[in-house]
Amino acid sequence: MDNRNDPDPYLELQDSAPEDLGEEVQKTNTELEKLRQQLETIEKQKVRLEELRRRQEELESGRSEMIDKLTRSLGTVQRETEETQRRLEQLNAIYNSFTQHLRYIESINPRLWGANELPKELSKAISAVEDARSDYTKAQAKLVTEVAEEAAVSGAYETDYGTTEDHGFTYWLKSGFAFTLPLLVLGVFAILCWLWVALSSAPRP
Repeated sequence: MDNRNDPDPYLELQDSAPEDLGEEVQKTNTELEKLRQQLETIEKQKVRLEELRRRQEELESGRSEMIDKLTRSLGTVQRETEETQRRLEQLNAIYNSFTQHLRYIESINPRLWGANELPKELSKAISAVEDARSDYTKAQAKLVTEVAEEAAVSGAYETDYGTTEDHGFTYWLKSGFAFTLPLLVLGVFAILCWLWVALSSAPRP
């Protein structure tokens, strides 16, 4: 049979295959590029979501920590506020008492006493000095005790919250007052010495 007039299938494949394969390769490359872009997008989204999750966990951890610390600190601040108010009232009372004692003792002048007034005024002055000494001793004991208590409370607070440098207003207020107590003692002693000298030099009845 003569097949010279039949088309050659291989010849037809050779004519069409390279063009068709090129299109398929191009199409495949395009699809691969799309897949790579999608993969990059997915990776970026994954990184973003992981960062958001990390920040959310950081938020929850910090939030829980600060809620706990602020809640406990509010209770401490409230107690300190009430205690500070009580101490200020006590210090005001001590200040007023010391002021009255000091003014009266400073006003004592044995040279102005007459012979008839001397025994009565002397007893009165000595009683005033003794009252001042008694009030001073009581106040000193209270202040020293409270300074010690304040130091203990401050130490506990610093252990909890790590504040080792700063002290509260009441700490420095009471510490300053305690530091001035020796000066007050010297002042009272000086007044007593002056009173004794004045009485010794007063004319005898």
